Amino acid sequence: MTEKISVSLTDEHAHLLQEAVKSGDYASSSEVIREALREWKTRRLLGQMWDEGVASGPAEPGLSMNDIKAEARRRKGLA
Repeated sequence: MTEKISVSLTDEHAHLLQEAVKSGDYASSSEVIREALREWKTRRLLGQMWDEGVASGPAEPGLSMNDIKAEARRRKGLA
């Protein structure tokens, strides 16, 4: 399902969008916008995860990065 939305862009942003399509990297302006929104969503999620990590406090003394990764895998049921 899709929804048509009208968006106003600065001349600079409109030019960047047109160039991305003209270069052949994207089939349409909509494709450029969809990718930009996916990247924006990912960046926001990573920021939230970062904030949660900082808020959780420091790691236990003596834990290596390998220890931390192994614990994460264990929690996800991968180990």
